[in-house]
Amino acid sequence: MRNDRESMEFDVVVVGAGPSGLSAAIRLKQKALANNKELSVCVLEKGSEVGAHILSGAVIETRVLDELIPDWKAKGAPLETMATKDRVLFLTEKNHIRMPTPPQMHNKGNYIVSLGRLCRWLGEQAEALGVDIYPGFAAAEVLYHEDGSVKGVATGDMGIGKDGEQTAQFQPGMELHAKQTIFAEGCRGSLTKTLFEKFNLRKDAQPQTYGIGIKELWEVPPAQHQQGLVIHTIGWPLSTDTYGGSFLYHLENNLVAIGFVVGLDYSNPWLSPFEEFQRYKTHPAIRPHLEGGRRISYGARTLAEGGFQSLPKLTFPGGVLIGDTAGFLNVPKIKGTHMAMQSGLVAADAIYQLLFSEQGGANEAVQYPESLKKSWMWNELYRVRNVRPSFRWGLWGGFAYSALDTALMGYAPWTLSHHEDHACLKTKDQAQKIDYPKPDGKLTFDRLSSVYLSNTNHEENQRCHLQLKDAAVAIDINYARYASPETRYCPAGVYEIVGEESGAPKLQINAQNCVHCKTCDIKDPTQNINWQVPEGGGGPNYPAM
Repeated sequence: MRNDRESMEFDVVVVGAGPSGLSAAIRLKQKALANNKELSVCVLEKGSEVGAHILSGAVIETRVLDELIPDWKAKGAPLETMATKDRVLFLTEKNHIRMPTPPQMHNKGNYIVSLGRLCRWLGEQAEALGVDIYPGFAAAEVLYHEDGSVKGVATGDMGIGKDGEQTAQFQPGMELHAKQTIFAEGCRGSLTKTLFEKFNLRKDAQPQTYGIGIKELWEVPPAQHQQGLVIHTIGWPLSTDTYGGSFLYHLENNLVAIGFVVGLDYSNPWLSPFEEFQRYKTHPAIRPHLEGGRRISYGARTLAEGGFQSLPKLTFPGGVLIGDTAGFLNVPKIKGTHMAMQSGLVAADAIYQLLFSEQGGANEAVQYPESLKKSWMWNELYRVRNVRPSFRWGLWGGFAYSALDTALMGYAPWTLSHHEDHACLKTKDQAQKIDYPKPDGKLTFDRLSSVYLSNTNHEENQRCHLQLKDAAVAIDINYARYASPETRYCPAGVYEIVGEESGAPKLQINAQNCVHCKTCDIKDPTQNINWQVPEGGGGPNYPAM
C-alpha cells in the first residue's frame, strides 16, 4: 500500500458498471439479503455516471433479466420497443438483395434498447439493494497480496499534470480491498490485460479477434419511422475480403439507431472504418431511413468477436473475469448483453458460495467456469464457434461454411482458429488506396463534428493516457511502412501526422478526442500503443447509446 493512499474494505469489488458488472452486484446482494447475510459490494465506474461509456446496438434477449429481476416491467425498466420485423440485406453499390433471415437472427420477443439507459436503470436497482456505486473513479491498478493473489484495485491519482508532476489539484487514488474482485471492464480491459500476463490466463486460448462498432442515433420524421424494424446488412461498402456489416434499428419516439461494424483483422492499411460507415449511409436502401432527420449522438466501441475458442481462463486467486472483458459475445446472433449478464449471475453465485462456505480459506471461485460449462450459454457459444473464423476465406467462403455449419447444427468435429488482428495489415505498397468522398454535412460527416456529439471531455492538463512504448516506432515503422494507419482506424481523430511539409513528420496525439473505443490498443501493427485509463470521469458522455 502506498503511504499517501487511503483504503476501503469490501467483500466484493466490481470494476465496471456495465450490464455484466451490475448484474453480478445485484445478484450478490439478492442472495445475501435472502439468506440474512452481511455482504458489502462496491462498483467502480470510470465514466462520469453509470451508462456514460456504454454503447451497443442494441437488440437484447430478456431471458437473463427475467431471472435477475422478474418484475422488471413493473419497476420501469427502459425496454419500450419490441422488435417486430427482421430484414437481412445484401448490399451491392447501387442495389440490394433481401436475404432469408438466419435462424439465430430472428428477434421476435426481443427488445430494441439503449443499453446505456438500461445500465442506468440497473444501477438504480443495485443501489436500492445496498450496492455502493462510485462513478467517476477509474480503476488504474491491480493490487496484490504478498502471496500473489489479487487484493483489490486502486483508482488513479487525480491532478497529475502533463509533465508528470503534481498540480495544486492533486488527490491520491484510493485503494479498494476485497475478498474477491470482479473485472467487468468491457472489451480490451486495461487491467484485464495485466491479469492475462500475471496469471497467464490466455495460455490455452486462441488469440482474441475484435471488431470496431461505430454508431449514430438519429431523430427522423414520423412519416418514415417504423417502430420495431430491425435491419442488418452485409456487403457494400466493404470489399469481400473484409469482415463486417451494419445494423439499423427503429426505436421509440422517432429514433433510429444506425451503426457499422468492421472486423479488425482487415488487411488494407488505407481502410477507415469511420469513412466506410459514412459511405454506407448513402446507399439507396439506407438513405431513406435517415433523410430529413437529424443526427443527435455519435460514438464508437470495440467488441470481442473471438467467441468460444478465444475465452481465457476466467478465474485466478482473488478474482474473476466476466462479460465482454472475457469475450462473451455470440457473433452470428449479433448479441452479447444476455451473455454478459449471465456470466455476471453465474460468477456471483460462485463467489457467494466461496465466501459463505467452508472451503479451507480458498480464494479462487473455481465453481464459476464449471457452472458456466453446464449452462445454456456455454452450449450457445460452442455451437457458433466456427462462424467468425470461417470468414478468413472471404465473404463467399464464410457464407459457404456458415451454411455447412448450420446444417451440422454447430457440432462440427473441428474448431477453426483465429489470428491476431494487428498482424493482418499489409504494407502501404501492397494495398490499394481508398478514395473516400467528402462529407455533405447532412447525411455524412467528419470525425471532429462527430466527436462533438459524443460529449467527450478530458481534463486537459493530465498525462496522456495513450502511451507509446517507443515514440520512434510511430514514424520509423508505422508511417514509413503502413502510412500511419492509426490516423484512419481511430474513429475520433486522436492520431494525426504533422510536419510532413517540412520533411519532419511527427505523430501528434489528440488525447482529448478519445472516445475510449480501444481500437488503437488492438490494431496498432507493432503493438506500440498502450491504452490506459485517464483521470476518472473523462471520456464520452453518451446520453442514450
